[in-house]
Amino acid sequence: MAKLAKLDDIVSLCKRRGFIFQSSEIYGGLASCYDYGPLGVELKNNVRKAWWKAVVQMRDDVVGLDCSILMHPLVWKASGHADKFADLICECKKCNTRTRVDHLKDKAEEGAAAQEHIEHVDIEKEVAAQHDLSNKVCPDCGKVGNFTEPMPFKLMFETQMGANVDDSMTLFLRPETAQGIFANFRNVLDTTRVKIPFGIAQIGKSFRNEVTTKAFIFRTREFEQAELEFFCEPGTDDEWFEHWKEQRFNWYLNLGIKKENLRFREHDADELAHYAKGCVDVEYKFPFGSGDWQELEGIANRTDYDLRQHQRGMRTLNAWFEAKGDLAKIELKAEAEEYLKGPLSYFDDVEKKRYIPYVIEPSAGIDRSTLAFLVDAYDEEEVRGEKRNLLRFHPALAPTKVAVFPLVRKDGMPEIARNIYNDLKEHFTTFYDEKGAVGRRYRRQDEAGTPFCITVDGQTLEDKTVTVRERDSMEQVRVATDKLPGHLREKLV
Repeated sequence: MAKLAKLDDIVSLCKRRGFIFQSSEIYGGLASCYDYGPLGVELKNNVRKAWWKAVVQMRDDVVGLDCSILMHPLVWKASGHADKFADLICECKKCNTRTRVDHLKDKAEEGAAAQEHIEHVDIEKEVAAQHDLSNKVCPDCGKVGNFTEPMPFKLMFETQMGANVDDSMTLFLRPETAQGIFANFRNVLDTTRVKIPFGIAQIGKSFRNEVTTKAFIFRTREFEQAELEFFCEPGTDDEWFEHWKEQRFNWYLNLGIKKENLRFREHDADELAHYAKGCVDVEYKFPFGSGDWQELEGIANRTDYDLRQHQRGMRTLNAWFEAKGDLAKIELKAEAEEYLKGPLSYFDDVEKKRYIPYVIEPSAGIDRSTLAFLVDAYDEEEVRGEKRNLLRFHPALAPTKVAVFPLVRKDGMPEIARNIYNDLKEHFTTFYDEKGAVGRRYRRQDEAGTPFCITVDGQTLEDKTVTVRERDSMEQVRVATDKLPGHLREKLV
């Protein structure tokens, strides 16, 4: 039975075994930025592959996309990010710590868990609102009610595109991958044979200039998202919302996450994003403090908001070109029926009707999922009076599937082991090691999460069999060398 890992245990193991390193560590590191090491990059790749296989490859109604990180700034104007994507923050006058206003706790609530809100505020509305901070506690120094006035903190990173100042354009690093999918909705319709209901999926980097980061790779300013926008006919959206809730919850269970560490949390009405009809989080019990439930993935009913907004944005741009005026002053006055006839609408040629699709969006973080799989797989146990650390990864996620050892470096054992290694690496991610006692080699692979170790020993020289040792049970069986690929393939499915 796996013990609840502490975050320090995970961070230590990740550094020790080459899963995750602090970025720019030789220069003192860069806050909230991390590099994936040799084992970490394999684990993260396997998480990506598992998501893509479940969401795209195994379905007939989802296609893939890979959009540019840099997009036209009007995309973010139409989506609302340019005007609304900000956190309201204040600064402690005593210690100068900046904190999101919605994360501050009353003195009476000190020690209680603060509720996380993923959707961000409307700058103008929130700045205009009155916030009483007189009883709020600084999370750093503990001073009560000693804060500056709340101020907006924009979350999108800006950059410049252009050869010089005269022709440069201010662009944003995308804060989510979803908008690239919406902007390509018509392209996908026109170039494929998809019909509603269908989905478009994407995995890619996003960037948010968060006020505060948190807990290793749980919240960082650069992160990787796996998002699906599933387009459906209005009126069928509730059914598809339930479908994707079940699919996504079961994905984590099927890859080994313990059911007691997962739960759904429905968003309250006042917590919903302005575009959402409904939203639910898949939460995982992360090892922050004594164990905190935190969002692992969000599943939202985005209605037809995004497609309507981009259709409006396209019409506004056309009006600007016609008038050659100030884009900010041009007001589009089209009726709702006109939007239905626009380029981002969908015509059902069977039912002979046109509509703007509703969208169900499961949105997961690859880095956050990787952390959850690491935490859930972590275990400690005592074996013959000695502590054993191991990662009980599902075989599909294990960075290395098989390790091959010669028992000793003589009698031709290394040569046989090398031949086995070369044969197996065509089928599986395989590791070779001949240094140190075989028991220590086993322990290193246990800590790396490798499901099987193969040892070439004296008996191999006699009957061409090897010892195959299983990570979790430590049971050992003899298998003929020519039967190894089939034996392992059967176990690693």
